[in-house]
Amino acid sequence: MAFNSFISIILTHFLLLVTKTLAGKVPAIIVFGDSSVDSGNNNQISTVLKSNFEPYGRDFYDKKPTGRFCNGRIPPDYISEAFGLRPFVPAYLDPAFSISDFAEGVCFASAGTGYDNATSDVLDVIPLWKEVEYYKEYQKKLKAYAGKNKAKYIIKESLYLISIGTNDFLENYYSMQSQRSFQYTEDQFQDFLLRLAQNFVHQIYRMGARKVSLTGVPPMGCLPLERATNYVGGNGDGCNEKYNNVAKHFNVMLSGLVERLNEELPGIRVVFADAYNLLLQMITKPFSYGFEVSSVACCGTGLFEMGFLCDKSSPLTCTDANKFVFWDAFHVTDKTNHIISDFLMEHVLDQFL
Repeated sequence: MAFNSFISIILTHFLLLVTKTLAGKVPAIIVFGDSSVDSGNNNQISTVLKSNFEPYGRDFYDKKPTGRFCNGRIPPDYISEAFGLRPFVPAYLDPAFSISDFAEGVCFASAGTGYDNATSDVLDVIPLWKEVEYYKEYQKKLKAYAGKNKAKYIIKESLYLISIGTNDFLENYYSMQSQRSFQYTEDQFQDFLLRLAQNFVHQIYRMGARKVSLTGVPPMGCLPLERATNYVGGNGDGCNEKYNNVAKHFNVMLSGLVERLNEELPGIRVVFADAYNLLLQMITKPFSYGFEVSSVACCGTGLFEMGFLCDKSSPLTCTDANKFVFWDAFHVTDKTNHIISDFLMEHVLDQFL
């Protein structure tokens, strides 16, 4: 028993050492983007696009709905934990947290937003330029809290996660009320978004960011909402291949942008976090990943419910979200987020360890 106790103590000290080492290399996770990474900022603004109610968050800590568009955690939470930091990244606008919490991780993302300001106007959410304004405010608070030198270190060594773009297509360009589709062809609109993405990375680079993960867009034609509207019978079958092809093309453009950014910005390391193929595999071969259902979501009918339509009173909501790839008609489950995060840590973000 004494020997076992000794081994246990050694292992505990080793794990603590590893955790401290990882946290030392990346002192904080800083997040920009949309609902794929929003941990609750939309709770504090006037918009219909919220998820701070049940059944959202039913598998989160204390079964608490936080404003994450998921039954549990989202990728920044898992990535933060993988770097030896806190197992969740708090929303900047959440009054329950302060700069002492944000010093090791903060989320500026807003569900429904995009690179294009016109995208955020659709549902009155936080535009990307405003996320940057909050980041500027955060920097000032961080300097006051941690001191100039420590704040400079945190800003430089933090990992910046950027996940945005899907809404620019689905809520903006392809929407019935879109003005952009009259102004731009599909290729021109993608060029327009790419310039905005480039300008955004340049902007946070000038503000001190040096470790950046730029996320690609998912197979958006296979989201349950798009499958339902794409199929005449409306039973959730049939991906919209046009949307998928656009997503693949835009991801190629983003990958090229990442290469150029690394060449033109001294001292920066930008990686392309592309989980398109992984998510598509989970959708087309769900049983290979431990899922049972991928064509419809867990919440409600699984065809169109998201946000306030994903209501806790719906008798159709699944009892075990781990069997589903998608949580609502637009967002994946905690289990899917975990698989994607592990993949990115192993194949993309490992160079920051």
